[in-house]
Amino acid sequence: MTTEKLLHDIGARINARRKELSLTQEQLAEKMEVSIQMISNLELGKKAIRPENLVKICEILNVSADYILRGNRADWEILGFIKKYSALSPDNQRLIEELTEKLLTSR
Repeated sequence: MTTEKLLHDIGARINARRKELSLTQEQLAEKMEVSIQMISNLELGKKAIRPENLVKICEILNVSADYILRGNRADWEILGFIKKYSALSPDNQRLIEELTEKLLTSR
């Protein structure tokens, strides 16, 4: 994998997670105590993330560094999904199972 592709993927994950949390780039920049331009550059894959900023962004976005860097969900994130799934009605659980099966077979 090229450096450009890696930076693009990292930026895409930061962008997606920020939006999941309904944060603007400005809000994320304020929480990290960095410029909006830095957040923009990270999300566009134009700049690599420094270790100290990786730690901050993981805490703010409530994700693991492994997720930001490689896209792997941590066990605690998976357990959070399982907890949500368990709270669904049996009919909705079946819908999730059917959707998962369709996604797995459409590869």
